[in-house]
Amino acid sequence: MQTTTAMSDALGRYLDLTSQQMQVTARNMANVDTPGFKTQGFDFEEVFAQQLNDGAGAAGLEGVLAPMQDVDGLVARPDGNNVSIDREGLQLAKAQMQFKLGTQLLKGEFATVMSAIHMDSK
Repeated sequence: MQTTTAMSDALGRYLDLTSQQMQVTARNMANVDTPGFKTQGFDFEEVFAQQLNDGAGAAGLEGVLAPMQDVDGLVARPDGNNVSIDREGLQLAKAQMQFKLGTQLLKGEFATVMSAIHMDSK
């Protein structure tokens, strides 16, 4: 018996990427005073679209991480560090909103499944 839907699988991927985005942002913030540290990130939309198109089931996505890359176009301080707390704060707020949206959509998806289950029992 299948316990997930295509939508719940996609939302799971979305939440995994959002969680990874928060971890990357936290790492960038933690290294704001590390000389030579370069801000890292990934293109959320591109990676999410790629994961949706790869056709892998949710079980096949465990451990799949978005490829990290240095963020270009940021101003580096004299010590070579280019982390901007303002930028990272915005990234964190965006990731938190994305996570909240994902959990609300997943909650709605499971409510639909539960409704279908209860409909069969009547």
